[in-house]
Amino acid sequence: MPVSLDVPRRRRRTKIVATLGPASSDKAMIRELFVAGVDVFRLNFSHGDHADHADRLKLIREIEAESGRPIGVLADVQGPKLRVGRFSGGHVDLRAGTEFRLDLISTPGDARRVELQHPEIIEAAGIGTQLLLDDGRIRLEVVRKGADRLETKVLTGGRLSDRKGVNVPGVLLPIPALTVKDLADLAFALEQGVDYIGLSFVQRRADVEQARSIVGDKAWILTKVEKPQALDDLEGIVALSDAVMVARGDLGVELPPEDVPMAQKRIIRCARRLAKPVIVATQMLESMITSPAPTRAEATDVAAAVLDGTDAVMLSAETAAGQYPIEAVRMMDRIIARVERDEEWRTANAASRPEPEHTSAGAIAAAARQVAATIGAQAIGAFSQSGSTALRIARERPEAPVMGFTPVLETARRLALVWGVHAMQVGEVHSMTETVAKATSLARREGFAGRGEEIVVVAGVPFGQPGTTNALRVATVGGR
Repeated sequence: MPVSLDVPRRRRRTKIVATLGPASSDKAMIRELFVAGVDVFRLNFSHGDHADHADRLKLIREIEAESGRPIGVLADVQGPKLRVGRFSGGHVDLRAGTEFRLDLISTPGDARRVELQHPEIIEAAGIGTQLLLDDGRIRLEVVRKGADRLETKVLTGGRLSDRKGVNVPGVLLPIPALTVKDLADLAFALEQGVDYIGLSFVQRRADVEQARSIVGDKAWILTKVEKPQALDDLEGIVALSDAVMVARGDLGVELPPEDVPMAQKRIIRCARRLAKPVIVATQMLESMITSPAPTRAEATDVAAAVLDGTDAVMLSAETAAGQYPIEAVRMMDRIIARVERDEEWRTANAASRPEPEHTSAGAIAAAARQVAATIGAQAIGAFSQSGSTALRIARERPEAPVMGFTPVLETARRLALVWGVHAMQVGEVHSMTETVAKATSLARREGFAGRGEEIVVVAGVPFGQPGTTNALRVATVGGR
């Protein structure tokens, strides 16, 4: 399809992920969201059916073809949802100091007991274990346990309704990250050709390894860090993943609120050190679900994530179900752009730069940033089959924008998530001379550099072999 949608090149480095839903399902709205600044669209498999998601993905691909710009698509699978059963009256009011039983009996509950449909929790809990219900609003403590029940004391009471969630902080639960529903959703998403699989409920490396055995290289695995148990082996989990999400909503239920900001910083640092893109998510512009403007605290929260060095920030209900989806994207774009114009942002990037990887590819990426800064290069062109060259250069957070060139459309779409990378699908190249000529031509065409200005070009030789980053050139843009 010929290019017919004119979308200005993004000037910011930090990317925007937006969730689609009832408020953003038709083509006109998705197109407007993309033009407003969305780089990656999220399909939330906790809601909607396969037909809904297929329709939205089809519209995204049509808009991609019209714009000539690769668009990333994230399929976020639900993961296990731990819940209590139902009550005979729809809800009960629990009082602090009273006892309340969780058991495997399927009959509706009352003020004394309710079904807990997960024997794994009963097995893993011990005397003194605390359980958080309804996003932590109700807190119970186990005082006795049997093979099929937990007798608890209500520490914090309140109204408990049907099917509210259960969290068990500090306990490693013997529950796989992928449910039967997730496996069906995963197969469907891969068949549809999504670019990233959002993996929920990750507690250990084995959860990522299970997903990898299914996904292979058909998509990037984006691990959502939402269980405190994942923080115990963060580096190992991130190393096995292709990308990471700081899922602050669920993480904040099981972690004390005061611990979440430092966990966010730690996850971002780890992901950046390992050259894995990272998203900060949940409640970023929450008030814009019903208001055309965010709170000052929300604007500061987005700015803090950008200063921390995240690759992307994410909108959830703001764009999926909110009243002001376009305004939320534009506001996020404005906040990011303002932060990235500030000297404080440059200082923060430099101060948080990790030590170069002790490999030839890592050394070349670090050198590309340094050479570009020294000569005032207008851009860095990174040629790669798999995207690894662009990932390594993005890890260095150069001041020069990164042009991510690849002959593989799927790679270009995946790079849409990566900090500072303007992804482009290009034809195959077979020599460094051809690479330099194509890079300078594209730099001029895309508005990165004018005649007589310099760019830095990085590639892997021999060409077409994934995982090699070993050549660097400085090139001058020609043309009339």
